Amino acid sequence: MSCYRLIDAEKAHHRVSHLARVLGVARAGYYAWASRLPSNRDHADALLGEQIRQIHTRSRGTYGAPRVHAELRLGLDIRVGRKRVARLMREHGLQGVHRRRRHGTTRRDPTASPASDLVERDFTPTGPTGSGSPTSPSSAPTRAGCIWP
Repeated sequence: MSCYRLIDAEKAHHRVSHLARVLGVARAGYYAWASRLPSNRDHADALLGEQIRQIHTRSRGTYGAPRVHAELRLGLDIRVGRKRVARLMREHGLQGVHRRRRHGTTRRDPTASPASDLVERDFTPTGPTGSGSPTSPSSAPTRAGCIWP
C-alpha cells in the first residue's frame, strides 16, 4: 500500500498534515495524488480485468492464470503477459481450481495393539556373526580398527 493510499484511508480519523508528517511525505504530494486522473495503465488494467473476469466466469471458475492467459492470447488475440494476468486475477479475487492432493501413506494407530506373530519367528543370533575372513576386523589379531594384518 502506498503512503498516499494509507493517508486517504485514515484521513477520516486523523489530520492529513499529521499523517503526511508521520509518513515522511509532503502534504501537497498527497493532494496532487488525490486530484490526479487514473493513468493509462490503470485504465487498461480495468478493461483487461473485466475481460479476465468474463473468461473466468465462462469457465465456471476453473481457469487459472495460465489458461486465462492462453485464452486472451490465442482466443482474443490480446498481447499480455502471464504475470500481469496473475496479478489482475489476484486483485479481483479470482482463482482457478486446483487438483486434489493425493492422500498420504497409511499412518499407524498409536492405540492399536500389534498383531500376533503367527509364524513364531525368532531373530536372536545363535553364534558368532563374523564371516571368518582373515581381513575382517572381528577376527584379526592386530590393532583395533586395522583390517590389514
